[in-house]
Amino acid sequence: MHALTKFLLLQLLTSLGRQALGGEIIKGKTVNKNSMLFMASVQNHGGHVCGGFLISEDFVMTAAHCDNSNLVSVVLGTHNLKKINNNTMRYGIQKCKHPLYKKAALGNDIMLLKLSKKARVGKKQRIMPIRLPSWEVKPKGNETCSVAGWGLTKTNGKTVNELQVAKVPIVNPNTCQELWENRLPANVICAGGYDSTSGFCQGDSGGPLVCGENEAVGVVSFNFRANCDYPNAPNVYTDVSKFLPWIKRILKKKKC
Repeated sequence: MHALTKFLLLQLLTSLGRQALGGEIIKGKTVNKNSMLFMASVQNHGGHVCGGFLISEDFVMTAAHCDNSNLVSVVLGTHNLKKINNNTMRYGIQKCKHPLYKKAALGNDIMLLKLSKKARVGKKQRIMPIRLPSWEVKPKGNETCSVAGWGLTKTNGKTVNELQVAKVPIVNPNTCQELWENRLPANVICAGGYDSTSGFCQGDSGGPLVCGENEAVGVVSFNFRANCDYPNAPNVYTDVSKFLPWIKRILKKKKC
């Protein structure tokens, strides 16, 4: 690999916490209002910060590094961030960050958000949880999945208010490790962002990688230096299936 590319990869792994946040879907399309009803906008006092997804009446899943932006609430039940009813769509949160998380580059980039009240689940409310894998999954190298979120649609572009979704191909784990020079943390999945024109760009952090029969198998974690042209390395997601015991324990206790 070219020396400059190696240098840039090294620089990325020391600065992911600052660079990975945001919400950008590249080469995507607007999501039908009656689909992906599990999507959540994770917000601070300034508005949208990260994506997330509802996994039960009580919990939303997102990326741990999103908490760098002082999260305070979750919005459910809308694909358009201009159309929010704070009385019915906004939920306060308690943050359950994975205990081994330090920064995205080191892995364990996963967090559960306990809602201040049960989500008003139902198709009429346009709020439905998404399934998680029931055991360890190994996405195939030729499989195509989806990633969704709010934000920019191209490098240095404009944000969007309506939820966008893009198809992303799974990248073979061995190929991904080689392209990242064996510097990836454990328990991740690679999809899109390399040999592809679609994916997330410096974000959609916390949003789901949806594969198979509508299962959330990954959580958006980080990419290569906010480069939306994707010439160098695949996008990286936290592998949800590797954290199932921790997730199930919290869901059962209904507290961190």
